[in-house]
Amino acid sequence: MQVNDKLAALRKVMAQLRIDAVIVPSSDPHQSEYVADCWKDREWISGFTGSSGVVVVTRTVAGLWTDSRYFLQAEAELKGSDFQLFKVKNQFAPEHIDWLRSTLPKGSVVSIDGEDISKSQYDLYSSLLSENNIQLKTTDLVSPVWADRPSLPSGPAMEHPAPYAGQTRIQKLSLLRAAMAEKGANHCLLTALDDIAWTFNIRGNDVSYNPVVVAFALINENDAVLFTDAQKFEPELVHALAGDGVVVKPYDQVLALLNSLDAKHTLMLEPASTNTTLYKAVNAAIIHGDSPARIAKGVKEAVEIEHLKAAMVRDGRALCMAFKWLEDHLGIETITEAGFAHKIAEFRRTQPDYMGESFGAIVGYRGNGAIVHYHPDGENSAVIKPEGILLVDCGGQYLGGTTDITRTIALSEQSHAARQHYTLVLKGHINLARAIFPESSCGAQLDVLARQFLWQHGLNYLHGTGHGIGYFLNVHEGPHGIAAASTDRGRTPLLPGMVISNEPGFYLENEYGIRIENVIVVARHQTEGFLQFDTVSLFPIDLSLIDTSLLDGGEKAWINHYHEEVYAKLSEALDEAHITWLRKKCATLP
Repeated sequence: MQVNDKLAALRKVMAQLRIDAVIVPSSDPHQSEYVADCWKDREWISGFTGSSGVVVVTRTVAGLWTDSRYFLQAEAELKGSDFQLFKVKNQFAPEHIDWLRSTLPKGSVVSIDGEDISKSQYDLYSSLLSENNIQLKTTDLVSPVWADRPSLPSGPAMEHPAPYAGQTRIQKLSLLRAAMAEKGANHCLLTALDDIAWTFNIRGNDVSYNPVVVAFALINENDAVLFTDAQKFEPELVHALAGDGVVVKPYDQVLALLNSLDAKHTLMLEPASTNTTLYKAVNAAIIHGDSPARIAKGVKEAVEIEHLKAAMVRDGRALCMAFKWLEDHLGIETITEAGFAHKIAEFRRTQPDYMGESFGAIVGYRGNGAIVHYHPDGENSAVIKPEGILLVDCGGQYLGGTTDITRTIALSEQSHAARQHYTLVLKGHINLARAIFPESSCGAQLDVLARQFLWQHGLNYLHGTGHGIGYFLNVHEGPHGIAAASTDRGRTPLLPGMVISNEPGFYLENEYGIRIENVIVVARHQTEGFLQFDTVSLFPIDLSLIDTSLLDGGEKAWINHYHEEVYAKLSEALDEAHITWLRKKCATLP
């Protein structure tokens, strides 16, 4: 079916059920960022493939609301359909709800799939719409028209093995039970896939790039239930889970079990990650609270950080091979953005304990680099030539950690303006990397450190400066990060052991994108009561793009020290040709 045919079919169902508008978000029953193919309702109905956006369909209008990261992509993908692009000004505000309130007459009925919206978000939407006498119902209207919806993913699951896993399953369950006891809860419901993977020390491949298993979990005072497809697990893993008091039951039995709970019992859950359908099924008294697993997994154990650092060495060596290959072959053979992305993954596969990409690589040549979340594919991929600027943002999944790194490189001599923009971004990156800050500080207090040099020239970037990163888990992990105070990650206090990205940028539409990203770890400073960052990513920063006249002595010293570390750690296990290449890239700034 073409997009307009899908719209017509959906509107027919809406008319039959007397629904005036349908909201189709980007989420799944677990409120995930990346979703399995069977839950890509918004992508199916609209044709827009970006990871963030909301579709609203009324009897006469079909709209996609998405933020500035996806404006250019959305315009291209919606072309030829009846969908309109609504450009979101504030990605943290429900602007599509404001539009519905101003568009629909009083007494209208709006529908959303209860599995695709969290309880807290449903309550917000319902409250806002009710102010205009508009009713919000939870009904799945997409499934009746999506006849060939893919089935639930059925990939094999695995145990995250020692010594990588840090704490044992028993230790992690004990942590969660202690949190339950503190809240006076008999049960705890986990719905976020990364929370479940961390708690039970399991990994899978049910969702692209995120090594998670589609499951729900109910943790009780003495045992636990994992709702998933048991066929994913080897008998040895099922036996190991049972030995730790974990029973595996079918995925679709979670609703019935929640409904059968003792009404005198209490169940702890996080409204922001529990879908509305699940919430309504709970028969016990509900205690609201943050997911104890989400909080605990954000702080990495010392052994996990050591494994992460080892993974960064492997990752850096793979990138040396990839970027040297690019230099050696550029202008000699045809290399597309997608082709280079595949080449990076090919070199990563040569590294021990590599498990796959942590997200689809962003390889943006010239103007494509200005599209913040640009993803090249085989059909729409620019040819990289020995001129201009190339932005590469990529990452890998290793048994010992998750990597995420961005480098912007010059493929020819660049203008004064481009070098100035690059250097301003680099100064912000260094300023954040060198930050020393009091305990209990949050990301919003540090965000300006990465932006201040751009701001001094009237420049800015519209994405956050840093996001939390999982440990052989999701490349985007809450609750922490470095962003505006209006976001959860901006308000979350930073704790030793938290892993975050440091990625300021600048984007000149149709010309180039600039972003410099390393992974940093929150660590204790030598001064009691203060914290600092430890940069753990290892790969050279392009020296040819730097306007050294804009750097002070401390910034030059930071770059030189960083490159000394990069060369020392990556040169081991590289052949002489790559060592020579790396030595040149890590040259000392005067």
